[in-house]
Amino acid sequence: MEAVLTEFDTYLALERGRSEHTRRAYLGDLRSLFEFLAQRHPEAGLRALTLPVLRSWLAAQASAGAARTTLARRASSVKTFTAWATRRGLLDEDPSVRLQAPKTLRVLPAVLRQDQAIDAMEAASSGAAEGDPLALRDRLVVEMLYATGIRVSELCGLDVDDVDTSRRVVRVLGKGDKQRTVPFGGPAHHALMSWLSEGRPALATSTSGPALLLGARGRRLDPRQARTVVHQTMSAVRGVPDIGPHGLRHSAATHLLEGGADLRVVQELLGHSTLATTQLYTHVSVARLRAVHDQAHPRA
Repeated sequence: MEAVLTEFDTYLALERGRSEHTRRAYLGDLRSLFEFLAQRHPEAGLRALTLPVLRSWLAAQASAGAARTTLARRASSVKTFTAWATRRGLLDEDPSVRLQAPKTLRVLPAVLRQDQAIDAMEAASSGAAEGDPLALRDRLVVEMLYATGIRVSELCGLDVDDVDTSRRVVRVLGKGDKQRTVPFGGPAHHALMSWLSEGRPALATSTSGPALLLGARGRRLDPRQARTVVHQTMSAVRGVPDIGPHGLRHSAATHLLEGGADLRVVQELLGHSTLATTQLYTHVSVARLRAVHDQAHPRA
């Protein structure tokens, strides 16, 4: 099974362009399935993978308390695997064709108000005033995530050459290795120039390579470290919800739409493959309008 998973992992990386995080999740789901299969059919191997087995596995996951989103992802992992295994001849037929995944409930994401976002940016700037390299980096992390709305993995994957300081745009490699160009404003540009002139040179080593953002030891900044930076920044601002990098992405999209940006433009900036994903942010704006109306209108 491990040899099969290794080959499947290579397929996901080279042919489907899946990220390391996504591949790790897929393989974890499949290992769980294989353990379930081995308990019921220890000698049969992969060909014992049938639709009833898949349904029983998902049912067991649900009974153990797995969320609907987790069950949907695991069903997707299995469908991708069995389709590949059938083409490879490892299965006579695809048992997941009629497997139905539970529909996920689309939850409105937590977002900052515009005044809260400004307070958070000021909190990130306060620590950088003394010129500490890590503080300059942390300021840039928060500013750039909010200014561009890019994913934290995309931010940490940036190289110095991916940033055009004269035009204030950044070249991002997103999901599926799709490239897009995203602009950023004056405050993020100021944070970037301070980092490039004072912060990065102080942390850079021979192992830094072209990475834009660096950790304390000079290596490329890990997304987990960036998440910690955002959470620490939010905790320093009174009344601000504890959001991570994805919360800043949600906030950027919502504030763009509230400011009159076209939905298609926001879709391009965020790198969404479908407009339906971007439309979620219009629901956020409507929900906030409703909340204000209910609170302020005498006959709400």
